[in-house]
Amino acid sequence: MNSKRIDWLIRHGRVIDPTNRIDGVFDVAITNGTIMEVGANLDTGQVDNLYDARGMIVTPGLIDLHTHIYHKATPLGIDADHYCLGRGVTTAVDAGSAGCDTIPGLRAFSAERFQTRILAYLNISRMGIAVGGVTGGEEPGELESPKFIHAHDCVACIESNRDLLVGVKVRLSASIADGGKNEVLAYLQAREAALATNLPLMVHHSFSSIMLEESPGQMRAGDIYTHCYHGFDSTIVDPESKVIDPTVTAARKRGVLFDIGHGMGAFNWTVAEICSAKDFWPDTISTDLHSFTCEGPGYDQPTVMSKLLHLGMPLVEVVRASTETPAAAIGWQDRIGSLGVGREADVAVFSLEDVDVLLEDCQGQKRPVAQRLKTEAVWKAGEPRRVTEPEQWPNTKNAEKAKAGWQQLVIRDDSPP
Repeated sequence: MNSKRIDWLIRHGRVIDPTNRIDGVFDVAITNGTIMEVGANLDTGQVDNLYDARGMIVTPGLIDLHTHIYHKATPLGIDADHYCLGRGVTTAVDAGSAGCDTIPGLRAFSAERFQTRILAYLNISRMGIAVGGVTGGEEPGELESPKFIHAHDCVACIESNRDLLVGVKVRLSASIADGGKNEVLAYLQAREAALATNLPLMVHHSFSSIMLEESPGQMRAGDIYTHCYHGFDSTIVDPESKVIDPTVTAARKRGVLFDIGHGMGAFNWTVAEICSAKDFWPDTISTDLHSFTCEGPGYDQPTVMSKLLHLGMPLVEVVRASTETPAAAIGWQDRIGSLGVGREADVAVFSLEDVDVLLEDCQGQKRPVAQRLKTEAVWKAGEPRRVTEPEQWPNTKNAEKAKAGWQQLVIRDDSPP
């Protein structure tokens, strides 16, 4: 190593960087906001700041592929710096909060305001997300009228905002699409916009009039099927046989990516256990973090990662699904998701803490979790950032509230929570 001054040296941590096939005890050197070197026992002679990561896990800054950060402008928007960056997520991808009419606000009041790197999927609805939930139908949703859905407007918006927009998002749920009347139109228009811009399509699919044969059955390689472990109507597991639908396995073979998108309703322990028993792991791990779930049941990216660890997903693969794969999914693999020399120094440090807790899913079903990934430090562009924690973890009060959705499940535990 040369004698150039090091701004930060993160020492003796277990560095996991799947992109560069690194998994071992190494040091990470940061200079001028970039990764200077990763190696064993680096020279400390010209170091301004040392961080002892002994016994901890050091990763590239996490990428949360499904968030809602249009703060104070939509019913779901959160403070990205508090709930994402403070938990080790240096890049948060907003999943359709804004449409072509509202994207200037997302840019001005979220992407340009937060220290967290903000990217976004553009909603096929020109208004973006109009209502939080998709199960009740009490309020009109973003697909209530065909007048809201135009691929050509979406394409024009993407071409003018390529630095911010990385894909197209559509929510396929009957209650936000005039009882399902506009779902097919929205799906076809979203696919058209994604194809025209050569960007991935992210599909939310629950309580939908569209069958699995169409979504994910007609999705392209690189498209993202989010909420893959939900247990409601349109789940990927057959309610009778408890077998993963063949359409789903065929889509995976074709290159469709399956994303967690935990959220308020889309992570079900029963479905997750059925899928993990068949080695059907998510390609990407994401939170669907929004204003109704940041204090449980989703909490943050490390919590969702901890749930996958509990299910038996290997730690390196959990990190890959939160760094390398989401970076590639949005076409940013040359910029984020690794600790490559010369890259912007987005780095996170975690402890793997022994715990003894009952951790809830989105309908109040609980499992005894023995380990938790807990954020200890984070750097964004080489600058240390403040670490935050949930107010209560687990949040037993919110876990009790979640039980109200159990009766709607088509895949669930034998006994109510």
